[in-house]
Amino acid sequence: MDDRRLKVHEIATEMGISCGSVLNILSEHLGLSKVCARWVPLLLMPVNKSFRVETCSEMLALHAANPDHALSQIVTGDETWIHHWNPDTKQESMQWKHANSPPPRKFCTLPSAGKIMATIFWDCKGVLLVDYLQWKTIIMCGTYYTEVLRNLCQAVKEKQRGMLTRGPLLLDHNAPAHMCYVAQAVVKDIGFQQL
Repeated sequence: MDDRRLKVHEIATEMGISCGSVLNILSEHLGLSKVCARWVPLLLMPVNKSFRVETCSEMLALHAANPDHALSQIVTGDETWIHHWNPDTKQESMQWKHANSPPPRKFCTLPSAGKIMATIFWDCKGVLLVDYLQWKTIIMCGTYYTEVLRNLCQAVKEKQRGMLTRGPLLLDHNAPAHMCYVAQAVVKDIGFQQL
């Protein structure tokens, strides 16, 4: 049980019995099965969960006030680091577990060979803008983000005609680059309202 990633042939070799006998003992007598770990975006603490419940309640109230157009007004976005490396195959990440134990999860990524930051904005109809930060660019507080917001405004004009006149709602998180004075001024300048 110390190393749940042991392969059947490794156990068979160490114990000096056949692979079929090992499988029979593991599955029939010990009640184990081999499953892959499930990727989860991040491990949320109770504070994070309660904040998300509060945010969802506000969104439901917005929808209740205007059910026909609430979702079509919302534009949301986020940044993500795109890592590139050679990950473990499904076979390499499999491990033994009991039938009543929870499935394993992977929280950590492997050290990456490289990474690039992508900023993505979307609405209920699909992706509006994907922007990649140039390699080895230093993010000045708000400078990069204001340029991305201006590009988002142009993308909304091209892809969602009439949205700017209805007053799009920007659903964003409170990263320092998003909350700085320069970025907040650009949000108002391009005609978005901040949720």
